[in-house]
Amino acid sequence: MKKKIKEIIVVEGRDDISAVKAAVDAEIIQVNGFAVRKAGTIEKIRVANKNRGIIILTDPDHAGEEIRKYIHKFFPEAKDAYIRRIEGTKDGDIGVENANPEAIINALEKARCSVLENVVETFDMSYLMDCGLVGNNEASIRRERVGGKLGIGYSNGKQFLSRLNRYGISRDEFEKALNEVIVEEK
Repeated sequence: MKKKIKEIIVVEGRDDISAVKAAVDAEIIQVNGFAVRKAGTIEKIRVANKNRGIIILTDPDHAGEEIRKYIHKFFPEAKDAYIRRIEGTKDGDIGVENANPEAIINALEKARCSVLENVVETFDMSYLMDCGLVGNNEASIRRERVGGKLGIGYSNGKQFLSRLNRYGISRDEFEKALNEVIVEEK
């Protein structure tokens, strides 16, 4: 069974997410390389950092270091996980996506990640249905609005549920955002 990591892991790209998910059970934020500078990305990381803490895991190359430095400007207390160049190199390509699960686990352990033993799921899919966030024609629009207010961004229902539980969003915080959206819809 994979270790459940408390902190949110910040990676560069989509393929990095697959590699990390193969190694551990964790919530992951993808910054799309230098697109980390786009509006909304830092805010999403800010919410994750406030509620769970973050671990930055970027590619072991110059671009990865620049992205790491940029994120650290906003989050100097962020933990850093590093894979070695040799662990992230495959056919001349360097990146987290090339690392094996053991290398990623080792990097996260050295970053002093927190392992969750008993995860309490505050939200479930039936609750999201009751709130009109899944299972109807307007659900995606409402998820986008509520996700924006919470700073967790837009996602499909399953990902939204995961983010609510993984980012440590409280029931009160969620209900406040939902009620604001409901009032705006009227």
